[in-house]
Amino acid sequence: MNKNSKIYVAGGTGLVGSAIIRKLLEKGYSNIVSTYHSRKPQVNGSENIRWVKVDLTDQNQVKEFFTKEKPEYVFLAAAKVGGILANNIYRAEFIYQNLQIQNNVIHQSYLNGVKKLLFLGSTCIYPRNCHQPIKEEYLLTGELEYTNEPYAIAKIAGMKMCESYNLQYGTNFIAVMPTNLYGYNDNFDLEKSHVLPALLRKIYLAKALEEDNWEEIRRDLSKLPIEGVTGEDSKEEILGILEKYGIKSVTRHSLPVTQVEVWGTGKPKREFLWSEDMADACVFLMENIDFWDIVKLIKPELPDIRNTSCLPISFVMEGKEIRNTHLNIGTGEDISIKDLAYLIKDIVGFKGEIYFNTSKPDGTPRKVTDVSRLHSLGWRHKVSLEEGIKKLYEWYVRREW
Repeated sequence: MNKNSKIYVAGGTGLVGSAIIRKLLEKGYSNIVSTYHSRKPQVNGSENIRWVKVDLTDQNQVKEFFTKEKPEYVFLAAAKVGGILANNIYRAEFIYQNLQIQNNVIHQSYLNGVKKLLFLGSTCIYPRNCHQPIKEEYLLTGELEYTNEPYAIAKIAGMKMCESYNLQYGTNFIAVMPTNLYGYNDNFDLEKSHVLPALLRKIYLAKALEEDNWEEIRRDLSKLPIEGVTGEDSKEEILGILEKYGIKSVTRHSLPVTQVEVWGTGKPKREFLWSEDMADACVFLMENIDFWDIVKLIKPELPDIRNTSCLPISFVMEGKEIRNTHLNIGTGEDISIKDLAYLIKDIVGFKGEIYFNTSKPDGTPRKVTDVSRLHSLGWRHKVSLEEGIKKLYEWYVRREW
């Protein structure tokens, strides 16, 4: 990419896409277009982006967008995402919408001669009881975690679509599998958010309740209502919705104590990556790494075909399997949900209790990625988990969302 290349970031309003846009702007890229579905974003630097309203699940709208805009490079960060609860409840929406978005953007990128595309998946594509740390070649070696199976299947399809187009058509589409991300513009909706932002908001609200700081509780709910309950509602309604999501006062030795409920035993271990680090990795790959670099990393015995008219499918026809060409993006380090909850508790300054509801599902027991491929290509993460949570908490308190 050069600084004037036309770059399309699909999903620029979300956690992933907005981080990629910030990184591109930081590095001096000046010809960026992004799409939004319902609400034009208000993110730092958004005045330097050309925003176009497009429903990416609509084939005709996506076709019209690509025909008109003709982007040279595409970051496919658009997706319907959520935590365990949302994945389990909205199963049809998660598989349908993600398949539609991927199919439309990837196919139109091929038809319109996009030079390089980067597709962002998720480490939930790997088997529930996968060997740890998770290597790229462990894909499709076991049963998926049931709670997010529809989302995972959609992401596997998108990754295989990129790989298949590369093999048959000679495109340069890279698929990356980031670990659990957190950062600016995260989703703090308690019904649909992932574990880290959900815990941060719950513990933040619990601290305000503990301190009887109703001004702060009302301000929070006015900014982001919970199931329609806002800061304008009565104390009884607010306390009711907080209790529904595990934030309540209990009595211990005749004294009131504020409690935060966490689903499961707290034993599962997860890996978390600061979204700005993820964006840095994605831009690094788009600037420096081609699909065939990854193939050569996996199968060094194959000749380099980039300066020939040969297509990768010729190797497949000879019986040489080229698969699992995606890249994990992560830290290679994990933490238990229990330790994560207590780390956030300390950062926020909450003095109450953390209660682990063991009647609720744990999800996958452990997920930590093997990032040796990415390291060998020249990239490593920079921000520690504690540093990242502090940054996110400061941002949340300032209400920049």
